[in-house]
Amino acid sequence: MAYQISNKAPTVREFSLLRQKVGWGDTDEILAQTSLNNSLFHVTIRYQDLLIAMGRVVGDGGLFYYIQDVVVAPDYQGEGLGHAVMYEIERFIAKNAKSGATVALLSAKGKEAFYEQYDYVVRTGEPLGLGMCKFI
Repeated sequence: MAYQISNKAPTVREFSLLRQKVGWGDTDEILAQTSLNNSLFHVTIRYQDLLIAMGRVVGDGGLFYYIQDVVVAPDYQGEGLGHAVMYEIERFIAKNAKSGATVALLSAKGKEAFYEQYDYVVRTGEPLGLGMCKFI
């Protein structure tokens, strides 16, 4: 299959539909648009104009980068598209994150090994403490 990889943000509709396909629920359109607009970097993969995979980087562009929404549509999982998304994200990080920067992510349960391939480590509490989050 011929996939098209781009650094153009998805539309709000595409973004919301892809998140729904993997069970992440509905996304408010205004919040989704704000999130997409404020991202530092986007990578999208399309097949015949259909968004089938994406990822983005958010943060302050200096000390902190956060990998968000790495997602592949269920019908296309297992074809290496997640790796293609991470390859593009890692290229962006290598070019932009300087020494002393922190790159973080929250893995979906059971997907930790995927990110470990890219040298991300599970914070087990020592010496930095456990990673934490709050959902509003």
